[in-house]
Amino acid sequence: MPRFAANLTMLFTELPFLDRFEAAARAGFSGVEFLFPYAYEASDIKHRLDDNRLTLVLHNLPAGNWDAGERGIACHPDRVDEFRAGVARAIRYARTLGVKQLNCLAGKAPAGVADSVLRATLVENLRYAASALKAESLRLLIEPINTFDIPGFYLNRTAQAADILAEVGADNAFIQYDLYHAQRMEGELAATTQKYLARIGHIQLADNPGRNEPGTGEINYAFLFEHLDRIGYDGWIGCEYKPATTTQAGLDWREQLQPH
Repeated sequence: MPRFAANLTMLFTELPFLDRFEAAARAGFSGVEFLFPYAYEASDIKHRLDDNRLTLVLHNLPAGNWDAGERGIACHPDRVDEFRAGVARAIRYARTLGVKQLNCLAGKAPAGVADSVLRATLVENLRYAASALKAESLRLLIEPINTFDIPGFYLNRTAQAADILAEVGADNAFIQYDLYHAQRMEGELAATTQKYLARIGHIQLADNPGRNEPGTGEINYAFLFEHLDRIGYDGWIGCEYKPATTTQAGLDWREQLQPH
């Protein structure tokens, strides 16, 4: 049976961020995730988690200037010091929040930099982050993201992510496999999850087109949930979708599509 975590960056957005924890618990979620905690005191988030008996499943390393359109800096050769400072900041939050895994966004490829330099920078940054996280018993994730939604994003395919992780060589580094991004870039969701199961540390979902809740598009989620059970995926599934109307109105998919 899948364990679903509400992505509080995408769900219950009619509420202030710190009020979304209670809303998620009331909606039946036992886990939550979000992009970034850094605009809030870690202790304030921890209180909301504890008060609502929620597990924090995931958040991201700092990813540059998000409001200005940056989507990560891990492949940027001129920002290694900033990346490393972000790793330390994320670990400080993780200690308070009890999260067990942190996601690293590779970022958009900066113009005029050779692919070999981008890859070498990303690999070295991931080695650094994986080592720092391992000292705290944390897992590092990397996420392929489709280049329709984020043109120029450096890491965009599952095989590419697996190849980079093989070069990194860290036993606490895994793929965050987002079914929506993967469907847009490569399809073959069932075969790919089975092939790379040992490398997949976390799964996220949304349907396509539209990035709305499961059941609104072309992805056969009833089949996929049964498939993930069958192949032995036992991690969380983050619900990182844009509700077609409101979050609460669209939550029936959990009963309609998941295995019983």
